[in-house]
Amino acid sequence: MTDGSAHPTGLTAVEVAERRAIDGPNRLPQPRRPGALAQVVGQLTHFFALLLWVAGALAIVGGLLQLGIAIFVVIVVNGLFAYLQQSRAERAAERLRDLLPQRATVMRDGREVEIDAAELVVGDVVLLSDGVRVSADLELLDAQAFEVDSSLLTGESVPESAAAGDRVAAGTFVTQGRAAAQVVATGAGTRLAAIARLTQGGPRRKTPLAIELDRVVRIIAVIAIGVGVVFFAVSLLVGTPATDGFLFAIGVTVALVPEGLLPTVTLSLAMGAQRMAARHGLVRRLESVETLGSTTVICTDKTGTLTRNEMSITELWRPGGGSVAVDGRGYDADEPLDLHGDEADAVSTVARTARWASTARVEQVDGRWVVIGDPMEAAIDVLARRTRTAEGERPETVRLLHPFDAHRRRSSALVVDPADPHTGVLAVKGAPEAVLRRCATGTLGAPAAVDSMARRGLRVLAVARRPLDLDDPGEPDAIEHGLDLIGLLGFEDPPRAGVADAIDRCRDAGISLVMLTGDHPLTAAAIGARVGLHRKWDPVVDGQALPTDDEVLGRLIDHDGTVISRITPEDKLRVATSLQARGHVVAMTGDGVNDGPALHAADIGVAMGRGGTDVAREAADLVLLDDEFSTIVAAIDQGRATFADIRRFLTYHLSDNVAELTPFVLWAITGGRFPLALGVLQVLALDIGTDLLPALALGAEPAHAQRRHAPRGTDSLRRHLFDRTVIRRAFGVLGPTEAIMAILAFLASLWGAHWRPGQAFPTGAALTTASGAAFTAVVLGQGANAFACRSTVLRPGQLGWFRNRMLVVAVATEIGALAGFLYIGPLARLLGHRPPSAAGLAVAVAAIPAVLAVDALDKSFRLKAIRRAALVTRTLAKSPDKEQPNDQR
Repeated sequence: MTDGSAHPTGLTAVEVAERRAIDGPNRLPQPRRPGALAQVVGQLTHFFALLLWVAGALAIVGGLLQLGIAIFVVIVVNGLFAYLQQSRAERAAERLRDLLPQRATVMRDGREVEIDAAELVVGDVVLLSDGVRVSADLELLDAQAFEVDSSLLTGESVPESAAAGDRVAAGTFVTQGRAAAQVVATGAGTRLAAIARLTQGGPRRKTPLAIELDRVVRIIAVIAIGVGVVFFAVSLLVGTPATDGFLFAIGVTVALVPEGLLPTVTLSLAMGAQRMAARHGLVRRLESVETLGSTTVICTDKTGTLTRNEMSITELWRPGGGSVAVDGRGYDADEPLDLHGDEADAVSTVARTARWASTARVEQVDGRWVVIGDPMEAAIDVLARRTRTAEGERPETVRLLHPFDAHRRRSSALVVDPADPHTGVLAVKGAPEAVLRRCATGTLGAPAAVDSMARRGLRVLAVARRPLDLDDPGEPDAIEHGLDLIGLLGFEDPPRAGVADAIDRCRDAGISLVMLTGDHPLTAAAIGARVGLHRKWDPVVDGQALPTDDEVLGRLIDHDGTVISRITPEDKLRVATSLQARGHVVAMTGDGVNDGPALHAADIGVAMGRGGTDVAREAADLVLLDDEFSTIVAAIDQGRATFADIRRFLTYHLSDNVAELTPFVLWAITGGRFPLALGVLQVLALDIGTDLLPALALGAEPAHAQRRHAPRGTDSLRRHLFDRTVIRRAFGVLGPTEAIMAILAFLASLWGAHWRPGQAFPTGAALTTASGAAFTAVVLGQGANAFACRSTVLRPGQLGWFRNRMLVVAVATEIGALAGFLYIGPLARLLGHRPPSAAGLAVAVAAIPAVLAVDALDKSFRLKAIRRAALVTRTLAKSPDKEQPNDQR
């Protein structure tokens, strides 16, 4: 993009104005987002909402105006609630902030001036120094000992050297040296913008929850319509007028639609999001709460995710003295080293010498130590400060400094010997292979020590010195010889606390882990092994050798413990999509700009909240406010709990449907001779008037009362909300019990009115009183059912009757609503029932212990089956024929 017009004096004001008119300001393009109205409309028009709109319209057509309005209110309230929750998460996460610095130093009209970075244009000459973040894509015109930290873009945690003619990207950070550079791209034309576009591009996959809800809603819609058609046909067969039969069928169809499903799911997700926030996980999309529970593979970044992104010196090797372990504390320079005697002297000497040949440092800002310059040199400064020799201050008598050079791979400094002001000391530090060959003494055993440190994932610097005349400046290559090796420093980026335990818990939950990093393969494998992610039989794949075919790539990396090194942002995208193509639900963690596209493409993007970049946080679904990898495990646990919450509601609602439909089935199979124990309006009163609050309370079941789902495995997308357990408990256990008790209460009330089997069923007050008894039995049975549905294995007493306080209040409110429906005259007449007789009430009340007893029996059998399965699993695990992993796997 350079046209050759740039020169040392920079651009003129006229040239700047012309180019800004063409390219615009140097700002990243902001992502387009749907407006508030579009988001609200989206919440009101998804598949299930449309089903409810149709149900409400049918209710109005059927003459049930109040019901139709009630359904519409449920849709609108739920849509607004979901929108507000989503907006709240978006506000909490904050929008993408500009990574570009506020100011930049440039040459304009032959003068050095400081301008707003947004005013940079192509062709500007920018002056760079250590500590400066690069403002645009630049081509270096001149560079002196120049290094940049590109880890946010590449994932490589080691600063890279750059020379005249090289390019540096916007968003990188100058760690050392000075340079003059020409702007070759600004704003939307930068590499940073290209990555941002990848982050925003492409629609997201449907979440497992959305897929399952669509499936459940379609099943329910088919059942509801099918039942409505059947009852319309039966009503015609028993002589009911077609108009009345049609309205009756519409009432039954609408009654079967779970109006409470939408608000219950939304509340469950919102409660899950709040619980995650309490555990330092900020959810930016509500559906992500459950998707976390479906995760089968976590693709994790190394730097800043598994590690703290803080260089620490953890080991020192000294000639003839072996290794000294150092308590690395990141950049915290306050705590003195706990070393004594020869070890303390050795560490002090090596740290002080290495510091003389360094330019970076740490400084306290607002009570916190921050790095100025190269992180490895900053770690040396920290070590020198912690030795308390000269209180870590740089001597004022540095006569000559040769900064680190990429070609020499070392740096040196000539200083006055603190022990003798008339003697000079040449201090040299650098890569072992660049320093050891210039040493005359102290190298015995050094190569083996270097190899040992490297294999343990440490970065190694060699430190040497020799006396030198203070008046002999000399060229670096001329004076850096005949050195005395005094030590090797081993650096590490320490793992985050709790990472190893979190990895173990992920595997216990059936979740595989893949590490993605820009580091060297040996370093990546060593760090992976240290945190327990990588084992000796797990593959290490060089990103530069990844297969070009996505299917082959998926097979290669679909292995727990895989490490992929030297990976690019584009490759991260391919990793996510290839694993998704193999049926996995992929969570992708990261903190750099380079992670943004993959975070967006993954089913769950997880970004660091403190150490991460705004691009990563903008692309993510979950932001870890404490930057702790272990928070992901807690979030997955909560996601599985939310899945369980939704299945609880389904069980609860479907059990009620069985009880509600049974009277209609009896009426149909007897050709209308057995009177309806419940009418359509009573069914609707049950669904909306009494069941809704307990259903919502089940969606807020406290985490401590959850029984976590077993690991879902690679078939997680096929694990259904509407599964055999839900079907068995709703249609085979709880629902039939409620139905039987409702019919018994109905018959007991008729018996009390002197009806006997074989006689014609009474009409009038006796029938409406019996209907009130059946209605009461269903409501009370559902109250007990709410407590039974809290777990598929544990009884309510084991969970604690009052632990879910919202449920206690909801059931109490349900009973209050029952009293209103029975004893408020206009309501009772509208529903077509009367308060139950003493006999009917007694049987209705017995529905409570009946439901709880049947539930306890079912759970007893289920618990025995689980224990038998666990015994078989343990037996197989002890089998001598159990397959063991091997290095060729």
